[in-house]
Amino acid sequence: MRDELFEFDDFFRKTFNRIIGIDEAGRGCLAGPVVAAAVVLQDKVDVFDSKQLTVRQREGLFEQIMKTSQVGIGLASAEEIDLYNILNATKLAMNRALRMLNQDGFALIDGKSLKLSVQGKCIVKGDTKSASIAAASIVAKVVRDRIMKAYDKVYPGYGFSKHKGYATKEHIQQLKVLGPTVFHRLTFSPVLSLLNYERIHGFLAMYSNSRRYELLLEKIVSSGRKT
Repeated sequence: MRDELFEFDDFFRKTFNRIIGIDEAGRGCLAGPVVAAAVVLQDKVDVFDSKQLTVRQREGLFEQIMKTSQVGIGLASAEEIDLYNILNATKLAMNRALRMLNQDGFALIDGKSLKLSVQGKCIVKGDTKSASIAAASIVAKVVRDRIMKAYDKVYPGYGFSKHKGYATKEHIQQLKVLGPTVFHRLTFSPVLSLLNYERIHGFLAMYSNSRRYELLLEKIVSSGRKT
């Protein structure tokens, strides 16, 4: 048990009573949503930064957290990331997680410059300092990994189950061969560089009246890559 993580939370709990840990997964990916979790720990679980755990460890802790704690989960889609930028989409996902949690409390938020709908404090590398944030990081990571595995069944050629949408060498190569999907963050540079009018028209034609479609056209025209 990593007691120092719970002691960190206790420092804030003495003043604010209820602590809500908030973290996200997928902020730096090229595909898929950003997923946020808001967690009120009610039992001591041997949590730590999800990135330093094995898949098996994460899955086991995820089950414990879901059974013993109060949890809210929120998503912001790839389309919302394109429209609002990744910072605002991250805040959107976190606020949605808070609404699902529907609990008052003082938020401990992993990161910086993330002002949310409740009173709180941003903690840089908070998932290595706070038990509540670490729990939220585990929930967000497991939920997002499961989403990306589902995407892999829809678009099996990209390896989503393996790289989870991150900019791995394999992912970039398959993007060049197959082109982006609607699940990709089309405004992110490695993806946008592969787009032209014909390509986005092909898979966004059904959304031709959408702001996302208009935004991409504007970016492509401004870059001089119409074809």
